[in-house]
Amino acid sequence: MIQSPRIDLFSDTKTRPSEEMRKSMIDAVVGDEQSDEDPTTLSLCEKVADLVGHEKALFLPSGTMCNQIALAVHCKSGDEIIADSTSHIITSEVGGAAAIAGAMIRPIHGINGIFEASQVEEGLRPVMRHAPKSRLVSVEQTSNLGGGSVWPLETLSAVAAMAKKNNLIVHMDGARLMNAVVASGIAAKDYAAYTDTAWIDLSKGLGCPIGGVLTGSTEFIEEAWYWKQRLGGAMRQSGMMAAAGLFALENNVSRLEEDHENARILGERLADIDGIDINISNIQTNLIFFKLKTLNINATQLSERLLKQGIRIGAMNEKDIRVVTHLNVDRSGILEASDAIARILVSNTN
Repeated sequence: MIQSPRIDLFSDTKTRPSEEMRKSMIDAVVGDEQSDEDPTTLSLCEKVADLVGHEKALFLPSGTMCNQIALAVHCKSGDEIIADSTSHIITSEVGGAAAIAGAMIRPIHGINGIFEASQVEEGLRPVMRHAPKSRLVSVEQTSNLGGGSVWPLETLSAVAAMAKKNNLIVHMDGARLMNAVVASGIAAKDYAAYTDTAWIDLSKGLGCPIGGVLTGSTEFIEEAWYWKQRLGGAMRQSGMMAAAGLFALENNVSRLEEDHENARILGERLADIDGIDINISNIQTNLIFFKLKTLNINATQLSERLLKQGIRIGAMNEKDIRVVTHLNVDRSGILEASDAIARILVSNTN
């Protein structure tokens, strides 16, 4: 049996439900989700729809499923989606837009995953028989491979205005939307006001074992249900999972600031280590990216040596590393991880 590392900074998907969350799951009132008879799931959907200011919501097993169902509802075969080149729908969903929606994606190159309205305009296809139809703009809040960067409200507003001017749909991948809310002090519904559809992830920093909640108009959610059925169907007594989501929204949102503070502290400590290249001004939430400058050890080797000490990080290639803070790594774990990284890099320069 493979044991999990003591300090797991690989991703905030490594979180585990607390004892209190588990108790809420055990105590959940449940019914058949397919027949709208699960009161806990209905409560979660109502809460999230209200949180983001959309009419209705749908509970789904994962954030990727939220994205793919949204794209399938919005797009016809051959349509084109405009998204940043670092976006999750391009890098991490195994070509789902092409396989499921039959849509293609036109990547544009923003800064730290955030692009401007002018770039959307430049990415629009001309209306002609030879070109795909520009259908949708997708924004990712926060931007994962952009370093956990938060979309400024004014930038999102301008992008949405450009999209609407050209009859495009705006979809928000809200995998870490609540991190953006806590970091900026701007409400989720203020961000989502510029979108047609959005979703929040429950299984990252909020600490749930499963789930995402997709939101939009009543008509959109009705169509989304058809795709949920096509892609696997209802989860039946899903209230046990939905209860975890309700617990998280009531107890785990404000504490995300602890993760952000731990990320800032970790970034500052990493910046003091010879052989590391990091821009700590880019650390806005709970994601930290840095490069190894030394030729004496690469990212894979560093991660392997750390793992032997019970510490896991994410080696993206031979030079680039991502670490992610979350509720299951406390301040002492952050300090231990940074000390271990420093020891290994110092030992490889002697």
